[in-house]
Amino acid sequence: MAAAAVLPTATDHKRNWTPIITTPSASKVGDDEFNPARHLAFKEMPQVYTMKDIGLPEDTGISPVAVSEPFPLFTEEAVMRMRQEVLSPEVLGNCQYSSNLAQCQLRGFANKYAPFVYDVWKSPETLAIISKVAGIDLVTEMDFEIGHINISVKSEAEKQEELQAFSDRAQYEADEGIAGCPWEDDKPIVDWHTDSYPFVCVTMLSDCTTMIGGETALRTGTGEIMKVRGPQMGCAVVLQGRYIEHQALRALGTAERISMVTSFRPRCPTVRDDTVLTTVRPISNLAELYNQFSEYRLEILEERIRQQLKELRESNNAGRKVATRRLKAFFKEQEKFLAHMNREMVDEEEVIRGNIDDSHLLKSNAVEMAKAEVKSKKRPRRF
Repeated sequence: MAAAAVLPTATDHKRNWTPIITTPSASKVGDDEFNPARHLAFKEMPQVYTMKDIGLPEDTGISPVAVSEPFPLFTEEAVMRMRQEVLSPEVLGNCQYSSNLAQCQLRGFANKYAPFVYDVWKSPETLAIISKVAGIDLVTEMDFEIGHINISVKSEAEKQEELQAFSDRAQYEADEGIAGCPWEDDKPIVDWHTDSYPFVCVTMLSDCTTMIGGETALRTGTGEIMKVRGPQMGCAVVLQGRYIEHQALRALGTAERISMVTSFRPRCPTVRDDTVLTTVRPISNLAELYNQFSEYRLEILEERIRQQLKELRESNNAGRKVATRRLKAFFKEQEKFLAHMNREMVDEEEVIRGNIDDSHLLKSNAVEMAKAEVKSKKRPRRF
């Protein structure tokens, strides 16, 4: 029987790395609550690339926006406050996960151990900024997905060795007049994947002033690779990651790379919600994940039914006939909505902890859909 993806205990994972940036003590950073005027650094809209710009159909996702360039989002004080909470013994001891896609992640901690981080992403001011960049009104996906952390740490010796190798290769390629596959692509921090959620905001919590590489690579509609430069400390990138295959490329010249990824979904209940749990089931406390997933999805269904009931009553009061086809179409859509929920909530004993298969990749989905189509054509027609 496969092992269920349950919350790891403190003995499952031990902190075997040291943050490079010394996080100030509470007395130096302060313990004030999140203050948008003091902790947000957003000034102007960054450049954004649309789905059309990267070769994908404009209606692929829930917004025309595919990805933004990095932009300042948080002040240094805000970053240090978040690091203080993220790197606390409680978070490191209770919320560490790893998988075949990423070796060290922290998840599901914000509403338990990180009140500042939680307030940052629940703030109307922060949500307004992310929504503006994304081109659609968004809310946080669920509490469990607030402030997901990816960590990559190297020793100073490893850092210098990589830089020397990079310099040697660059010199060789310059001498030979060639340029091969970028060296930092060989071992990405997070491998090729699509996100489980419609939008993400990736925020850098490390000092990357000396970093070489560290971009986010996107696979375009033509199969080419497009790179978006990595954000500096306190800066962020907004990505419609559910619909775009991407990977976090390895960075050189820095011994520590800690990024925070917060996921978002559309605020409007009538906008389609394509959330899946493929890449998060094996690295989650399933009791929490399934509870929060079910709660917000049922709230969406509740609001949709409430709106439909209101329209039905108003139509009846006005003496109009029931729009049968439209009503049946609504029923069919909600049946699909519930069936999708049921498929995503895989029984705990069938979830293999830390093992994320490739069903989340668009190319894999396309193959499976093609197989299903061929299979359906082979079935005898029924009359």
